[in-house]
Amino acid sequence: MRSSASTPNRSRSPRPIRLFVVLAGEDHPKACTGRRLLRWGRVTSAPTHSPAGEAPVTLDPYAPTPLSAADRATVERLGLLAVDCSWNRLGERGRFPDATVGPGRRARRRRLPILIATNPQHYGRVAQLNTAEALAGALGVLGRMAEASRLLAGLAGGEEFVAVNRDRLERYAGAGSAEEILAAERALFGGG
Repeated sequence: MRSSASTPNRSRSPRPIRLFVVLAGEDHPKACTGRRLLRWGRVTSAPTHSPAGEAPVTLDPYAPTPLSAADRATVERLGLLAVDCSWNRLGERGRFPDATVGPGRRARRRRLPILIATNPQHYGRVAQLNTAEALAGALGVLGRMAEASRLLAGLAGGEEFVAVNRDRLERYAGAGSAEEILAAERALFGGG
């Protein structure tokens, strides 16, 4: 019999982060990456309830606080939620739609740090990511690059998204707080 001291150390990979999508139905169905991810089983529809009245962390491009490693434990416990809606209508509205998170549930809203889109509709545009890119970007910020790559597999511009943003994602993943993310954004993109 082997003692515990002689048992090989087998590190287990962390459980994949649960990803949720709310479809606003504003995009053409063939261009809707959220709908495709749902059909492929890579994400699920937004939950109607969760423990202690808490909701998944919601990705919101207008949230003041960027997603960072400080959110990792919450995301690992509750998941990430993306709202699949049209950038054109988002601009017209001037605000991000409220996701249905259910009665009595708090949504933690976080914006992604600045990334470059590689999808056919917004290629090369700063921060105009499609739903799949947004979720993959969030996974990358949280240090889950393998999960990000798997999520994007088979989508137009998917592999390119990781390649184009690799340096940014690695820098953001190394930031421990929202303040460090903001400093990384300034260093990468200038300003302030």
